[in-house]
Amino acid sequence: MTSQLFSPLQIRSLTLKNRIVVSPMLQYCADNGHVNDWHLMHYGKFAAGGAGLVFVESTKVDPRGCSTPRDLGLWKDDFVAPLKRITELVKRNGAAVGIQLGHSGRKARRSVPWEGRVQMAHCPGVDHGEEWELIAPSAIAFSDKYSVPRAMTADDIQEAITNWGQAARRAQEAGFDVLELHGAHGYLIHQFLSPVANQRTDEYGGSPEKRMRFAIEVVREVRRFWPEEKPLFLRVSAVDEAGWTIEDSVKVASVLKEHGIDVIDCSAGGMSDASPGDPPSYGYQVPYARRIRSGANIKTMAVGLIIHADQAEEIIRSGGADLTALGREFLHNPNWPIDAAQKLGVESPFEGVGKSLAYWLGKRASSRAGIKPSTWQWGIKGSAKEKID
Repeated sequence: MTSQLFSPLQIRSLTLKNRIVVSPMLQYCADNGHVNDWHLMHYGKFAAGGAGLVFVESTKVDPRGCSTPRDLGLWKDDFVAPLKRITELVKRNGAAVGIQLGHSGRKARRSVPWEGRVQMAHCPGVDHGEEWELIAPSAIAFSDKYSVPRAMTADDIQEAITNWGQAARRAQEAGFDVLELHGAHGYLIHQFLSPVANQRTDEYGGSPEKRMRFAIEVVREVRRFWPEEKPLFLRVSAVDEAGWTIEDSVKVASVLKEHGIDVIDCSAGGMSDASPGDPPSYGYQVPYARRIRSGANIKTMAVGLIIHADQAEEIIRSGGADLTALGREFLHNPNWPIDAAQKLGVESPFEGVGKSLAYWLGKRASSRAGIKPSTWQWGIKGSAKEKID
């Protein structure tokens, strides 16, 4: 049986070698928005391990939109050249490379997770120690543990839209193949979509169509600078704890598809500290990807506790999604695609990695082919060998 997980997928002019994606995962290791050698190592190993598409983590279009002081940035041209080192390395190792652009809105200015992920009352701005102001669609705090943001003016909204477009331009200059807009997890685009976070009375609030306007204008502005031949993804919270439904997400996907979105990355939650999939189970968000895929007639990417090779294979084979994205599983095993190819019986399991790795892994496989599991020994005398026998 031919593996569907390891079949190519064309999106616009880009052909991915397989359906395995490294999901955007915040590392909180940047220095004033800049990448460093950690990021070069981090993303390079996933490409070498056989992933079809490697996403660089959520990278902020505005320093005010950083989740923490350690987020990556793309709000100025200084960031382009260092990011280009990453795109060149990833592509040299056989993978396509994407970047996720985001703005945290009222959820910005927090400590890193291992220091509590709490909103800080005061902190110097990430760019040059400037005042770090929180902005959002409305002056409504995320929770009673968070500061109240300033409601964005019409000028603020246009500035934010412009920032997304300019970040897209820089992403193109840095050599990225794919761009994803972060519209999930209670961040700024999600805040505009939500009737709970967005209580504006102007053209950006009120009805679902007005609350969608910000997202539409961001996509349009990004498409002004992001080449027509390159794919554009959108991450959504397909459902959230504040009343957003899967049907709402189908509507958003249908509308934004007409403005240039190619793939919906289907996550969930983020409007509170609770999880809508609690307790989660394997592939607990896949039904969202399946529903949006069929309801909006658009490609989708499934995320959320996708762990096993046969699980990912079934998601693609059954039409649950067009792509499977793994996060922490890749942190555990950067060579997950190699392992999955062997488990699924792919004819040439090492074909998707570099020649050096493919050669030595092939030698390893052939040297073990004739060995029966019961015949191995520890190589020492005594009780251990006796127990094996």
